Amino acid sequence: MDRQQSMDQRLIERARLGDRAAQQALWRRHRRWVAAIILAHRPRAVEVEDLMQDVAVRLISRIESLRDPDAFRPWLRQIVINVCRGAARSLKPALRLVGSDRDADSTESSGALTPTSREEPVGQVADRREAARRLLKLALTLPSEYREPLLLRCLRSMTYRQISEVLDLPITTIETRLARARRMLREEFGSNTATEGLA
Repeated sequence: MDRQQSMDQRLIERARLGDRAAQQALWRRHRRWVAAIILAHRPRAVEVEDLMQDVAVRLISRIESLRDPDAFRPWLRQIVINVCRGAARSLKPALRLVGSDRDADSTESSGALTPTSREEPVGQVADRREAARRLLKLALTLPSEYREPLLLRCLRSMTYRQISEVLDLPITTIETRLARARRMLREEFGSNTATEGLA
């Protein structure tokens, strides 16, 4: 067991006993990858921050039901999925049409897929940011089994092992899905330098 898992287990045990400080610390430690899962599954008409708040509330109200601290990440991921599905069901048809062409610009970093050098000319930086924005928008159209690990890897820089723990899948499956996701994006986007950020 690594240091992070050990710290998580202690926080989980304290959180399950109602320790508010532990619950808040647990949320702070995991909220970044939760945002990536939300981004992969949210209805476009719903803000990421609104869903983040819903997930935080459910985490705190349901943490005592978690029996196995080792299953925390898959357990929290399932809460995220359920919150996103609930938000999708609650949308009225008219609301689905409003803002349907919105980008993911309101998310943490639209250029996170392709870091840029500070020495690049302004025009090149702008071009790369636009390419990254289009690439992220395209990534959001992938089937969820490819979209989710790709966003965790590219936006959150999670390791294959961490992604396998969150998704509760073997590392070999994660490797295969990431390779397939990258190939799908390259086929759609073309052999553009923006896809270099998909490593």
